[in-house]
Amino acid sequence: MNHINVPVLASTINISGNTSYSTFNDVQYSIQDYNGLFITDRLDALNFRHRMSEPGYFSSWHVAGDPTLIVVRSGTLRISLRNGEYRDFIAGDIFIAEDRLQENESFDFNIHGHTAELIGEEVLLAIHIKLAEIKK
Repeated sequence: MNHINVPVLASTINISGNTSYSTFNDVQYSIQDYNGLFITDRLDALNFRHRMSEPGYFSSWHVAGDPTLIVVRSGTLRISLRNGEYRDFIAGDIFIAEDRLQENESFDFNIHGHTAELIGEEVLLAIHIKLAEIKK
């Protein structure tokens, strides 16, 4: 294996150049063999935060804004899209949330974003690693 796949939650741009629906994509990262340790090139990050959400947590339609790598430590986090697609992320899963609005664009509750919901009765523990800051 010479690459790994990471799920990415991203925004699409329509033919008018405006932000449209959020989608899931898998991004491939090349890895190199360092004496049996297979690793990607260095990726910069700005900061990280610990997260905890109680059972019943639900966040209505929103965008991530700045690209953030999310590492789920416990619980099940469901990310749902406008088209009805969703993915459940459990302990050990990672994904990058980077759906966002373009500069000078207002959030449209009928088009933009995703929801986040804690599934089940286990507390969600996660780490959020901010990968970049997008100028607004």
